[in-house]
Amino acid sequence: MAELVPFAVPTGSDKTLLVWELSSGPTAEALQHSLFTVFSHFGLLYSVRVFPNAAVAGPGFYAVIKFYSARDAHRAQKACNQKQLFQKSPVKIRLGTQHKAVQHNALALNSSRCQELANYYFGFNGWSKRIIKLQDLSDPEEETENEDMVAPLQRQSLKFFCALEVVLPSYECRSPGVGMAEEPLDNLEEGPLSLLMKRKKTQKLAIQKAMTDAFQKLQIVVLESGKIAVAYRSCEEVTDARTEEELQDLIQVSCFSRKPCGQGEEECLSDFSFEEQEFTVPELD
Repeated sequence: MAELVPFAVPTGSDKTLLVWELSSGPTAEALQHSLFTVFSHFGLLYSVRVFPNAAVAGPGFYAVIKFYSARDAHRAQKACNQKQLFQKSPVKIRLGTQHKAVQHNALALNSSRCQELANYYFGFNGWSKRIIKLQDLSDPEEETENEDMVAPLQRQSLKFFCALEVVLPSYECRSPGVGMAEEPLDNLEEGPLSLLMKRKKTQKLAIQKAMTDAFQKLQIVVLESGKIAVAYRSCEEVTDARTEEELQDLIQVSCFSRKPCGQGEEECLSDFSFEEQEFTVPELD
């Protein structure tokens, strides 16, 4: 059966592993690194979080590991449960169980996470972005009679709009996206160099938001054979930046096997889309 992997924060308990009976010897940071090394062999990880046991459970740690793929999470659980892995005593692993069966809307990944996911399934050279338009929408202040005023400092804020498309040549797929970013300015303090840096920052943020928007229209289809397909569905809300031709539904199956690839360029963005789930740590035997 095929599995859909969206460019969204994984939320299902079938994508989350609960690992307990971790040794109290190493630090939480060391355990996190060891867990990441072991479980990343089974698929791309969204997060690895290590927590100290409750006082009633005794010394030690437990961990919550999130995969993008439920199939990868199942394989990891079967292969690693009751195994020593990187410590002398075996660990216990099971699929996460939520306290509340509440449905949440899928939260979009930031652009850095989207690129990481695309690099893993499509390959580093299997996709690209093409900027269609990058427009300065900053509103200048009212004209001043002082001709000595530095022109770049006559803006109250920087605002950029970006329209681009994510291109997947092997799948004959193009996904459009738009984004807008704004950065406030203080005319009394901003100098030319500071203004230039903020301008570049605002441009980059607009591009990142447009990339995130473009990736949200794509879904990775992982077939049982390991081959990858791409599903494209247009959003209900269409902006003027997207043409009818670009918004036609598309699904293209390719005969390429999945090959993990290196991570793409890193971006200094915090992932505000992370939504932590609540799990119950099983009682120790």
